[in-house]
Amino acid sequence: MARLETNRSGEMEVFARVVEQGGFSAAARSLRLTPSAVSKLVGRLETRLGTRLVNRSTRRLQLTPEGSAFYGRCIQVLADIEEAEREAAAGAEPRGRLRVNANVPFGLHRLLPLVPDFLARHPGVTLDLVLTDRVVDLLEERADVAIRVGPLRASGLVARKLGASAMAVVGAPGYLARRGIPRTVEEVESHDRIGFNFARSFEEWPFRQEGGVRTVPAQGSVQVGDGETARRLALAGIGLARLALFHIGPDIEAGRLVPVLEDLNPGDVQEVHAVFLGQGGHLPARVRAFIDYLAETARLA
Repeated sequence: MARLETNRSGEMEVFARVVEQGGFSAAARSLRLTPSAVSKLVGRLETRLGTRLVNRSTRRLQLTPEGSAFYGRCIQVLADIEEAEREAAAGAEPRGRLRVNANVPFGLHRLLPLVPDFLARHPGVTLDLVLTDRVVDLLEERADVAIRVGPLRASGLVARKLGASAMAVVGAPGYLARRGIPRTVEEVESHDRIGFNFARSFEEWPFRQEGGVRTVPAQGSVQVGDGETARRLALAGIGLARLALFHIGPDIEAGRLVPVLEDLNPGDVQEVHAVFLGQGGHLPARVRAFIDYLAETARLA
């Protein structure tokens, strides 16, 4: 077997430390090396790769596009190495920090209630949870898993479907008493419709009509950045909202929100996926345990 003369993981660790510390000197101090040694190591790495990773012409270290892409892969590789060592030492029990980004409605109404049981099952896991309807870059955010609601755009991520939920147009009883219950699509257009102000939102509401589908723009006096805010404004009587049943099902059951035009509902659904880096066979134990747990317990209406 040929001997590996290059310590690639060591090079990656030094390069990642340079990026994270913002320069060679700071990285050298944290690694207990000299700045010259760190600079030479990065230089050798650039020579071997045949590309420049950092620009040294300014006081502040600047990554080239190639350097930025390489850094993203470095931190993933180093995390995998660390996880492999933990699993080997701990019999592959899920351990370590699990970073999760979740859609706000799913996070509040489906994920948070499951956290105590998940942590009880896996006491070696520390959960780092961020709720946002913004589509995050898993590498930039250093997230292990993201929960995406709605259509998935093309990416290099692996996705596992957790379920799907029907959609409904709803309004608060007080709002409907004040403005009237819409009986036709045309009447919907005279109502305030709570819409979204982010790029991936559904800007139109579909309704069945004459064998096809007619859409109505989701516009009114308020636009919001996440589904939970839309739900709360609908509960406050601001206008109609179109949301997934996994989000508003309990409100409908309690009479806090009332579905309208259900006979014209086209029956479309919002799919929910867990997306993550890497192929399923090579997932860290903590990531696999979390995704399996969600698939088992996060039942969607």
